[in-house]
Amino acid sequence: MSSVSSTDAAGRSAPPSRRMSAGALSAALVPVVTCATALMLLTAYTTTGAAGDPPARISVGNARIFVPPNSENTAAFFDISNTGTAGDVLTSVSSTELGVTMLGQRVTKDGAGRMEPLDSLTIPARSRVNMTPYGVDVMVLDPPKLKVGDTVRFDLWFRNSGQVTVEAVTVPPQS
Repeated sequence: MSSVSSTDAAGRSAPPSRRMSAGALSAALVPVVTCATALMLLTAYTTTGAAGDPPARISVGNARIFVPPNSENTAAFFDISNTGTAGDVLTSVSSTELGVTMLGQRVTKDGAGRMEPLDSLTIPARSRVNMTPYGVDVMVLDPPKLKVGDTVRFDLWFRNSGQVTVEAVTVPPQS
């Protein structure tokens, strides 16, 4: 019976443990690299937010802006629906056609009402949020001259859903 043995440059036989270690290392390397690659891909998948709850499904309707009663300020209103199974957050509203716009909320203290800036507005899953003059709206400071029937483009920015663009129609106050 003959056995195959490995020899070095001097003609000496390599020990059996050395012959097996190169093969064992090669065989172990494939699953280790495969596991490391899979772990990196799963980490990237969860980091992007793609894993987990399905995304919110945001739609915006009934967009309107009051014709300013004076030239100082006015307000815009939107009905925001989320038919998804995850909530989202409205972080800002902007319009290239208007001056400064910001989310605002009516606050009543000691019988007097006033508008205060609002950092964001949560839109829960499977819900609808209607902006009104008596709750949350978009404050528009120093608007240009507007008349009934004009349209103004607004960009609503959501934390997860990104930008939603709508056209708001100017209406008389309290419509």
